[in-house]
Amino acid sequence: MRFEIFTLFPEYFSGPFTTSIIKRAREAEKLEVCLHDIREWADGKHKMADDAPFGGGAGMVMKAEPVAKALENVLDFEVGFSPPPCPIIYLSPQGRTLNQKIVEELAALPRIALLCGHYEGIDERALEACVTDEISLGDFVLTGGEGAAAILVEAVARFLPDVLGNEESARNDSFANGLLDAPCYTRPASWRGWQIPEILLSGHHAKIEDWRWEQGLRRTLARRPELVEPALLGLPLSKTRRKILEQVLLEEQERKTQNQSSTEAAFSTSESATSEENNSEQARNHSLG
Repeated sequence: MRFEIFTLFPEYFSGPFTTSIIKRAREAEKLEVCLHDIREWADGKHKMADDAPFGGGAGMVMKAEPVAKALENVLDFEVGFSPPPCPIIYLSPQGRTLNQKIVEELAALPRIALLCGHYEGIDERALEACVTDEISLGDFVLTGGEGAAAILVEAVARFLPDVLGNEESARNDSFANGLLDAPCYTRPASWRGWQIPEILLSGHHAKIEDWRWEQGLRRTLARRPELVEPALLGLPLSKTRRKILEQVLLEEQERKTQNQSSTEAAFSTSESATSEENNSEQARNHSLG
């Protein structure tokens, strides 16, 4: 797979792409990452790729022409006359939010172009003319798209064949089945008085997998409850996991009912205390009068 990354700061990637999994994937020729400095397509002695925004305002805006020229030359297409040979993704807080489903879809593609904005962004005309998709990491803003691009590349690379030492790692990660991942442990079995769950020492792999699924379900209900229903929708469950699901949902309903009762009791106690205080105040005022 090949990533074409267009940026004003190619040196940003010297760290993320020269260590760990990405480094090994590139050395094994499973992943190719090509960096393109947009300034090389800027005009003038100083290669200015940005300018002040029309209408005034803070910051600078990346110019349309250097961006378009860079994309056209590297990807070998012409804006308005031929389509780009691969998706051109602009990393932007206004794009659709990156998730596991999108990552897996991108991992099936042979080539992807990533466009990194900076400053106040890129001239909208270049985006409308060239970009085929916009992707966001979430509802927050970064100085530029470089950090988002590095994260996207790593997320996608994990699903490429032979990139991870054990391909089960990607399939068992959080969100791989729509739920959060179960807790994980390693040696020693006892650490500062904390023991690992006994099931993990049983050697019974089927039961261990069911335990992990249950823990992932419980963790998702506690931390990201909005993920549970979409994850379970249409998911074929074994008889054992169906029982686990019923038990976990029953416990969750009981917990909510208990919490609601506690809240109502606390509210009732507070109202009663307030009423008693008011009655005492009225009695004092009456005796003084």
